[in-house]
Amino acid sequence: MTEEITKRMNILMVEDNPADAFLTSEILAESERISYMVTTVKNASEALAFLHRKNGYEHSTQPDLILLDLNLPKMHGFELLAEIRKDKNLTDIQVVILTTSEVGKDVDKAKELGVNGYLIKPIDLEEFESVLLMH
Repeated sequence: MTEEITKRMNILMVEDNPADAFLTSEILAESERISYMVTTVKNASEALAFLHRKNGYEHSTQPDLILLDLNLPKMHGFELLAEIRKDKNLTDIQVVILTTSEVGKDVDKAKELGVNGYLIKPIDLEEFESVLLMH
């Protein structure tokens, strides 16, 4: 018997690697506990346009969660995270780092910037859901 869906989430995935974005979306689609609507953008400037509802994203829905890769072109994920955290209209959005970096200094910096979770690619669905359901 499958578990009833306990949470519905709009997710903005900031990921420049199409294969990683596809794999993450496929893993999320397997969830029976959380229903996900995922929008993917390829870089920080697209993410900011989406979040501020500009440049073709005027009708976007504010996400409940941002899945943020660190190694993005032009603007690093930490820079985007800092921008999000200093914008009073965006501070309530959960941000989970989704990266290949397990470097301690990256984890520490993410925590300093107010991240809600830090996961290593490829994501494990159970670990991902436990991070989301505890917030």
